[in-house]
Amino acid sequence: MVLGCAGIRGRLSVSPWAGTRFGARGAAVLMEETMLARTTTMSLRGFSGGLFALAVMTTAAFAQSGAEIPRRPDGRPDLSGTYDVATLTPLQRPAEYGGKLTLTEEEAAQLAAGGQSLERIFNIPDERNVEAEAPREAPPVGGDGSTGAAGNVGGYNSFWMDRGAAGFQIDGQWRTSIVIDPPNGRQPPLTAEARAARAALAAAYARPNTGTAWWLDDDLDAPGPYDNPEQRPLAERCLMGFGSTAGPPMLPVLYNNLKRIVQSDDTVVILVEMVHDARVVRMNQDHAPPEIRSWLGDSVGHWEGDTLVVDTTNFSDSPALGGASRNLHVVERFSRIDAETLLYQFTVDDPAVWTAPWSGEYVWPASEDRVYEYACHEANYSFGGILRGARLLEADAREAAR
Repeated sequence: MVLGCAGIRGRLSVSPWAGTRFGARGAAVLMEETMLARTTTMSLRGFSGGLFALAVMTTAAFAQSGAEIPRRPDGRPDLSGTYDVATLTPLQRPAEYGGKLTLTEEEAAQLAAGGQSLERIFNIPDERNVEAEAPREAPPVGGDGSTGAAGNVGGYNSFWMDRGAAGFQIDGQWRTSIVIDPPNGRQPPLTAEARAARAALAAAYARPNTGTAWWLDDDLDAPGPYDNPEQRPLAERCLMGFGSTAGPPMLPVLYNNLKRIVQSDDTVVILVEMVHDARVVRMNQDHAPPEIRSWLGDSVGHWEGDTLVVDTTNFSDSPALGGASRNLHVVERFSRIDAETLLYQFTVDDPAVWTAPWSGEYVWPASEDRVYEYACHEANYSFGGILRGARLLEADAREAAR
């Protein structure tokens, strides 16, 4: 396991990448897709965004309701504060809900009661799901049967996870998903090129953790996914949070879901609890030249009435959003519903990956908790263990082939 300080809850955090059989880019894409599958503005390409337009109208209705919201001396809404964005509502709508945007009270209660329990999702054995302490013994030979982030080695149990206690409501209605457009609440189909790229990744890296050097099956001298640290995913290396927690778009993940906003006249900084990523939004500026790129992109903000609009481009080849490319363009909208709640809305446009833009929204409730330093790499002891373990497996494979 890869351990690091989780901060506010006084726990240790376990990397979801430890023990998995993925390459650097493959892990970032395929692990996030596995987790998502289990658990706002108009587009620049002419996207009509009917449901998203409705969401913007809803935001305007909140603003006109007369509710008092904190404001800065210049009259702009003060978005500063700490927010806990953990929610049981999934990013993409479960297929059984079809085009249904909202849940009944009974359905929302079932969701909160554990209908999407992580123990079931990751197939974590009961004996390894003790909240009092982490398992003290190694998993059995061949693994313990856990999947996904648990990695067949007990890398997680529910003690380490904090996805919140319920779904979220907008305008008094429980939502079935964060994605609201397309109307089915799911990301659009992939382009042919993106489908081919993901299929190649899956064929090369999407393998269960069997405790063997599978990459040497056909060639004892073949390169493998654990040959050097730079091959490993950014999250495993404690360089960036997993699951688009820092975004954009900024999405809820398995744990460490606090966001802290610090706002000034010319800059807005969003500090993310997971791996303490910090997004710096420059107000009323031009984007950086296209040759200057970064993992979190170049975020430029402006105000439209009482809504902060953030436009982000200039991503590197490995954006935080799983599957996205350097062509990713994200527009976010931050609005105050009231003094204790933000409405966060976003539109994703990446024509190299998805056949159409897609949009989503969810609420950010204020929290009294503090964001402490996430010293991920200070306790990242098993990163070396991952590489050393691969060398041992390779030695075993070569010895067996003699």
